[in-house]
Amino acid sequence: MWRNIRILFLLLVLAAVALQQWLERVHTQSWKDTLWVGVYPLNADGSRAAESYIEALSHKDFESIETFCAREARHYGVQLDEPVHIELYPESRELPPQLASGAGLLGVVWWSLELRWYAAHAGSVPGHTPSTIRLFVLYHDPSTLASVPDSHGLQKGLVGVVHAFAAREMTGSNDVVIAHELMHTVGATDKYDFATDQPLYPIGYAAPDQQPLYPQPAAEIMAGRRPLSAAQSEMPRSLADVVVGPATALEIRWTRP
Repeated sequence: MWRNIRILFLLLVLAAVALQQWLERVHTQSWKDTLWVGVYPLNADGSRAAESYIEALSHKDFESIETFCAREARHYGVQLDEPVHIELYPESRELPPQLASGAGLLGVVWWSLELRWYAAHAGSVPGHTPSTIRLFVLYHDPSTLASVPDSHGLQKGLVGVVHAFAAREMTGSNDVVIAHELMHTVGATDKYDFATDQPLYPIGYAAPDQQPLYPQPAAEIMAGRRPLSAAQSEMPRSLADVVVGPATALEIRWTRP
C-alpha cells in the first residue's frame, strides 16, 4: 500500500512539473505581454577587472537587446511595442553549477536540474520584481583568456548561463551572445554546424536567396556568425548586424506554420 502511495505521489509531482513547463512555454511564446528578463551579473574569475566592469554596468548596456527584439518582432507582425524588457539585478556572489566537459546525457540532465534549483533561489532578490527569464552573465577578465566557455540557454526552467568579456569594447558582442541564449529560453534552436561553427544553409543565413550569396549582409541570431564565404564567417560586432530568420521566428511563435 505505501509503495503504491509513493508511486502515486511521484507521478503527481512529475505531472505538476510537466504542467508548469507547459504553462511557462505557452506564456513565453504567446507574445501578448512583455517578457521580463533578468540579467544577473557575476564575477566569473574573481578578478578586479571583472568586478570593476560589473560595478559600472547599467540598464543602458543591455538596451540593444530590447531594441533588437522589438525591431525583429515588428518585422514578423508581432503587435507588442516592447516584447522584451531587460532588468539589471544586483551582482550575484554564488556562481551557477558548471556543465562538465564531455558530460553525457545523464550528466546534462543532472546539471540542468542543479541549474534550475540554483536559479530558483539566486534569481529571487528581495525588493526586486521576480523575473520571468533569468540570465546569469559571468564576466571574465579578457587579459586572462582568449575565449570564454560555452554559454547555455534552457527553455525548461527559463534560465541561461552566459559567459562574457569584462571589456567595454566587447559590450556589443556580449549582447549578441546574451540575445542568442535568451532566444534559446523561448524555444529557438541552434542553426550552426557544431563541428565547424559555420552557419547552416539556408536556416542559418540572414538572406539565403541573395545573389551572389556571399558575403551575407547580417548574421542570423541562432547561427551567431555572418557568412563571408562557404567556409568563412565572422562574429557580428553588435545586434545591429543581426536578424531573426524565418525558422527561428517560427520556433519562438512569432509566426505560425
